[in-house]
Amino acid sequence: MIFWLSPHLTQPTALIGAKAQGLVTLMRLGLPVPAAFVIAIPPRPAGRPAPPPPPTANHDAVRPAPPPPATAAPDPAQPAPPPPATATHDPTQPAPPPPATATHDPTQLAPSSPATAAHHPAPSPPAAATPDPDQLAPSAPTTATYDPARPAPANWTDVRAHRSLLPSDEALKTAVVRLGAEAVSVRSGAAVSMPGMMNTVLDVRGPVAPAVHEVVESWNTRRAVAYRDLHGIPHDLGTAVIVQAMVHGDRDDRSGSGVAFSRNPGSGSPEPYGDVLFGDRGDAVVSGECDTLPLTALHDREPTVWTELVSALTRLEAHYRDACHVEFTFESGRLWLLQVRPGGLTPRAAVRVAVDLADEGLIDCSEAVRRVSPHQLKAAVTPRMAAAEILTRGRGASPGVATGRVALTADNAVRMSGPVILVRPVTSPLDMHGLAAAAGVVTSRGGPTSHAAVVARGLGKPAVVGAAGLDQLTEGTLITIDGSSGEIALGEVPSAPGESDPHLRRLLTWAAATHRH
Repeated sequence: MIFWLSPHLTQPTALIGAKAQGLVTLMRLGLPVPAAFVIAIPPRPAGRPAPPPPPTANHDAVRPAPPPPATAAPDPAQPAPPPPATATHDPTQPAPPPPATATHDPTQLAPSSPATAAHHPAPSPPAAATPDPDQLAPSAPTTATYDPARPAPANWTDVRAHRSLLPSDEALKTAVVRLGAEAVSVRSGAAVSMPGMMNTVLDVRGPVAPAVHEVVESWNTRRAVAYRDLHGIPHDLGTAVIVQAMVHGDRDDRSGSGVAFSRNPGSGSPEPYGDVLFGDRGDAVVSGECDTLPLTALHDREPTVWTELVSALTRLEAHYRDACHVEFTFESGRLWLLQVRPGGLTPRAAVRVAVDLADEGLIDCSEAVRRVSPHQLKAAVTPRMAAAEILTRGRGASPGVATGRVALTADNAVRMSGPVILVRPVTSPLDMHGLAAAAGVVTSRGGPTSHAAVVARGLGKPAVVGAAGLDQLTEGTLITIDGSSGEIALGEVPSAPGESDPHLRRLLTWAAATHRH
């Protein structure tokens, strides 16, 4: 089934996914979002046989679409036909029964906004009895149950059986024409966010069905299975697919892409933080392939985009009452928001953000205590590397100190005995098994919002990115890294206790008071 994203969409996260709910929230807040629809795949009806599984290639997680036949591209100048009143489906197939939680009311679907519409008016708030459907999916708990030898399970009651429930090629073609965009992106959308673990296909200009099938089938790739194992995400959860009008960060010299946090994800300090890349697409930012600039570079080069972005982050924090981060693109000086997620904070940052939000009146003290888990409290006092002769220095991307032998590939990180440090030019989702096995990670390129940094913070492992001179390290060399300072030293270097944290002391005081009452 196809649902058009609009401020009025009320489908549950379990059906349309956390990413789509985040886009709906952005629209409700009147923020600029490219037009999009979500393909929700209901459970396969009982007794319906699954098709035989075709072979699947384990290819890269983000790739441009192949060039389409000349006749396949929709004409962007052609006016989009009027939207139907109900969700789009394949009229030649009987509709499968929806899941019990999916109470779709077709009268609530709003017409799709054209790709050129900059803002969506915020509707009246729902009645108090209506559950809020646009909650961000909570961060999944980190566990240590990953087995690299474990084969991908036949989960989601056979992923290719769900592929058979996708809309027909003709229905997808009609929906894409309705978007009125010169090209679209096709992304996954599970109920729990799995950043970078499933395939994304960008700049699709022809038939969209092959890209949709590719995204669905990437649910069972090795990296996706490893991520779900590490974070305790059920293998039968499944994914929706989002098709969105493409905006181009490489359009001209006033275009670009980036990732922006409402607060520093490493320290929790209350200022916008992130990376930006001028004249390029968002996949170049998160892959780490390119050296990015600090987010504040927007202030000088595109002050209007900077002002709008900071305002959006402030509104999102007020709505969610939590730190958030967004992926964004600006095209010819115009800002577009592509998704919103929880902040992805380190334990120390989580403590400070909880205390600061209480001071700002967005949450109370008891809520601040509930938001920080015992594991985060234990990890909040971050050790630092003691004085040592520094081999090289990069950017600290995830705090902590780790010592191990250099592993130059993800496969070697899994095979080598004892603690290892994965050292790579960049990491990609295909390296997930090596990141899971390593004690820390170092890259020679990329910034604090690159794949290596985001995954390391999620796993609670030290990370250093953008470090020069790594070519002098050979496999098996013993090194120590400090993910706070970005320093790398040869050999085993002892760690020293971290600085006393006043925010942690205050949170523990509140916890004691809450316990007494």
